[in-house]
Amino acid sequence: MITIFAVLIRIISNSLSNVYQKQLTAEGFNPSLINFIMYSGLTILLLPIILKTNYNSISYEVWIYAIFGGLFGALGNSYLVKALQNGELSVLGPINAYKSVVAMLTGIFLLGEIPSLYGITAIILVIIGSYFIFDTQEEGFSIKLLTRCDIRYRIYALIFTAIEAIFIKEVIKGSDILTSLIMWSFFGMLFTGIIVFYGKKPCIKYNKTIITKLFGIIALMGIMQYCTNYVFSHMQVSYGLALFQLSALISVIFGWKYFNEKNILQKLLGSTIMIIGAAILIIS
Repeated sequence: MITIFAVLIRIISNSLSNVYQKQLTAEGFNPSLINFIMYSGLTILLLPIILKTNYNSISYEVWIYAIFGGLFGALGNSYLVKALQNGELSVLGPINAYKSVVAMLTGIFLLGEIPSLYGITAIILVIIGSYFIFDTQEEGFSIKLLTRCDIRYRIYALIFTAIEAIFIKEVIKGSDILTSLIMWSFFGMLFTGIIVFYGKKPCIKYNKTIITKLFGIIALMGIMQYCTNYVFSHMQVSYGLALFQLSALISVIFGWKYFNEKNILQKLLGSTIMIIGAAILIIS
């Protein structure tokens, strides 16, 4: 029950942080800067725990996993916020269900794994569900969608965060939940700092509302990642990723509530079909 509760908290906190991230990009914030502030703020909040943690028992391999996890996490989160800057939350959220399809296709070409009847059925469901969602867009369900930067960025984000999840699991196995959270925030701060340093330096006017949303993102992403680590420590990554697909429904609802996005019933139907397909694919 605690694990299921952690899944629900993770889903809500992640979706709500996406709302704040999208709102801040509308204010002119660089997506990478938002992530850098998030990682940095969380690292500062964790400083008392960081100073008390004994790092001598952590193996060399765990540090390598943490570094690569931080790299792919920084890239994934940066592309996610870039996607939110240009696209609809109710469209971009459900695309995450394709993460399971990407994993299966990777298995076919790299591992020679042939999908079962369940796998083929699941892929068909994901495609059918995405048809309902993409049919609400001007391009429709077509290859033209890939010409849109928000769709491309969301695909990049799901690939990088899928890889990140594997490294997070390895760090948890070699340490614990809190240590994994510390490494996630620190190396995420490091790599997003590099991205910000070599990227554009927009002039941002801070006000009370913007600062409040930044603190909200720091708190929500900290809660999200802690819950993610807890779930990964109590079940296989594949099962956790399947349950996390439920965030698609929350994203559609938030897109309607906060950004007045249209065709919500059709998007909810498509998201539900995609969630069922992704869950079948990942679990089978």
